[in-house]
Amino acid sequence: MTTAPTIETERLCLRPYRIEDFEPLAALMASEWSEHMGGPFGREESWAYFASEVAMWALRGHGGWSVDLKDGTLAGQVSLNRMAHWPEVELGWTIWPEMQGKGIAFEAATAARDWAFGPGGLSTLVSYIAPENARSIALAKRLGAQHDISAPLPTGETAADTHVYRHPRPEHA
Repeated sequence: MTTAPTIETERLCLRPYRIEDFEPLAALMASEWSEHMGGPFGREESWAYFASEVAMWALRGHGGWSVDLKDGTLAGQVSLNRMAHWPEVELGWTIWPEMQGKGIAFEAATAARDWAFGPGGLSTLVSYIAPENARSIALAKRLGAQHDISAPLPTGETAADTHVYRHPRPEHA
């Protein structure tokens, strides 16, 4: 069974999920903070999200990581996922509100992107972002991604719901 590799950056450790990561994620997913992801979500939906991020490693060879500071503090999650209704693999991130504004999302997403295009063997990578999610759009652009208006959208989505940001390979970012 394939599991998430551990990736270390200057300040972070991207590591496989542990069961104790579920409660903080479920609390965040139940809050208004998750509105750009289609939330708030109940515990059952949050569990399905959490479990799919773990299972994705066995099913597709990529999935989610917990993002810890080097002192072990859980700061959020970052993922490479392709849900059944998504035409491409997506780079996504969720950093706890109290951890935002410190460059953690950028550092974690950069590490995940670099792994995707390197050891992960991917040739393309996108982020599906709600048009009103200014913070995620700004991060995607900082990562070098560009709005790709010709990219296929997830099934059931429209350009009014979702913008596709295409990530360049690290050497082109």
